[in-house]
Amino acid sequence: MSERPVHELIKELSQVLVQLSDKVVGNLLAALYAVKNQDEDGARKIRMVDDEIDVAEVNLEERCLAFLALQQPVASDLRTIVTIIKINDDLERIGDLAVHIIERMPDISPEMIELFAFESMGMLASEMVEKSIEAFVSKDSMLAAHVCALDEEVDVMHRLVFKKVTALMKEQGADIEHLIAALSISRYIERMADHASRIANEVIFLVTGEIVRHRGGFY
Repeated sequence: MSERPVHELIKELSQVLVQLSDKVVGNLLAALYAVKNQDEDGARKIRMVDDEIDVAEVNLEERCLAFLALQQPVASDLRTIVTIIKINDDLERIGDLAVHIIERMPDISPEMIELFAFESMGMLASEMVEKSIEAFVSKDSMLAAHVCALDEEVDVMHRLVFKKVTALMKEQGADIEHLIAALSISRYIERMADHASRIANEVIFLVTGEIVRHRGGFY
């Protein structure tokens, strides 16, 4: 590793991160499709891909730590590697949440997916993940700030689901278990968006040196 130029090694690690994000986003969308269509085969594949994501996440972290030990990078190079490690962790957590969604499949119906607009919510969360990684690659703090702004849209959608679920629970003969499952799925997607926003905040730190995660974003 030490014989190659530092910038080449960082570029390679960044490319691995992008590949991991592609898998994570694919699994996120596949989870929503599987639940909507009650696709058991799709659910099994999602679990298999999540195992691959877990292995890839560990491998990338180990490579980053080896880089830090062997290269002893300074300034921007150090910040880039630390950012990759943090983003890597967030992507793995998003992958776990996709699995949590399919675990709720027995308790959710296609009609409920439509009623609570989970597809739209999930598409927005996946867009946030994609744009946050794009911002990392291009070192675009403005795009990262846009991702942080989108997080509020997902939060609004989650609050609407909560209100709908609460109202439906008060009705005679309400299926409480299924409504709780719906609320859980909404929460999982909302947490995915939170992780995407965290990634965006790390990108802003990478580009500007400004820590924004405790101040609600950079917008």
